[in-house]
Amino acid sequence: MRPIALYLHIPYCAQKCGYCDFNSYAFSRRDDHERYLRALEREMERYAALLDETVIVPTVFVGGGTPTLLPGDLLERLIRRVYELFPVAPGAEFTVEANPGTLDTEGEKLARAREAGANRLSFGVQAFQDHLLRRLGRIHTAEEVYRAVAAARRAGFANLNLDLMYGLPGQTVADFEESLREAVGLGPEHISAYSLMIEEGTAFYRLYQEGRLPLPPEEEEEEMDRLAEAVLEAAGYERYEVSNYARPGYRCRHNLNYWRNGEWLGLGAGAHSHLLAPLPRDAAGEVPGAVSLPPGEVRLWNLALPAEYEAAVAAGRWPLAGGEAIDLKGQMEETMILGLRTREGVGEEEFRARFGRELAEVYGPVGERLEREGLLDRSGGRWRLTPRGRRLGNRVWAEFLL
Repeated sequence: MRPIALYLHIPYCAQKCGYCDFNSYAFSRRDDHERYLRALEREMERYAALLDETVIVPTVFVGGGTPTLLPGDLLERLIRRVYELFPVAPGAEFTVEANPGTLDTEGEKLARAREAGANRLSFGVQAFQDHLLRRLGRIHTAEEVYRAVAAARRAGFANLNLDLMYGLPGQTVADFEESLREAVGLGPEHISAYSLMIEEGTAFYRLYQEGRLPLPPEEEEEEMDRLAEAVLEAAGYERYEVSNYARPGYRCRHNLNYWRNGEWLGLGAGAHSHLLAPLPRDAAGEVPGAVSLPPGEVRLWNLALPAEYEAAVAAGRWPLAGGEAIDLKGQMEETMILGLRTREGVGEEEFRARFGRELAEVYGPVGERLEREGLLDRSGGRWRLTPRGRRLGNRVWAEFLL
């Protein structure tokens, strides 16, 4: 069987957060949502027609934007449509991103999502201090986080993730420790702890350029990273990726597919796909051909603006904005950079099986130097980052560019 994960993008938010550079837009009208959903369902139908019995979908991720901004009936419709169109594997992981501030007090929206077939929720919590949430531009409060988690459990969700952020403007080490302990106290199966990145084009980037973004000192941010590992591992969570912690059996399978450089279809405005070969019923190369790419390993991306995406789908065109063929050099680079984010790293046998070359043949001098510097462990036939290597990840990953 050929596993191909599925990502569906909902580009709407109640408002744009100051740090966010994702493809999202502040629209909350039902007619916008209905029009977009019709286009997304059409795109889903076209891609589903290119699959056959050799394909299985092991994970589905509905992200955004804010998927739970959709009215409950539309969210339920989207989830059910996935199961109707795609060969979703028995026991598949089906995640929906959720903002605690977009849920009804009765929990009906989450109950409908669970009944339709979603089995994992990822809550964008970020912090448990209301003053930090306001500074980030989040629409929820800490109190709404507690209510949202309780509603998710009542709805039958047994797999929850809470996203936290550190290195925030005005955040102290004590603030972050409190957020960690509050998150642990809610008992989620998974916790993500991300360092704030200042991305060009965001409100935070402009403030940073103007010297008006009071970020914690670098040493405090490093202390927050160490604190996350100490607190979460003491609570039974394993750090299985640079920014992700899970209880046994609850690693995010969808994200693991990304880090293992697997295949996925990304549908919706601005969504990206990664395919190792043409889809089974696309013998003529219709999909990559829409952006003039040869068959082989390709990355594709859709039109970002919802109106342009909807118009392309309505006209019967593939809503692609571009794509690129990934040559052997690029494939090896991505395999190393993504794989080294995980606890297991990259296996020498896996590398040989995929590329027909020895890992040491391609990266030997780099590996030896990073090992001498205490940043890389190459024992047991696997290359992994050391704890120090994780803290200096950006520097280490850059070494694997050929």
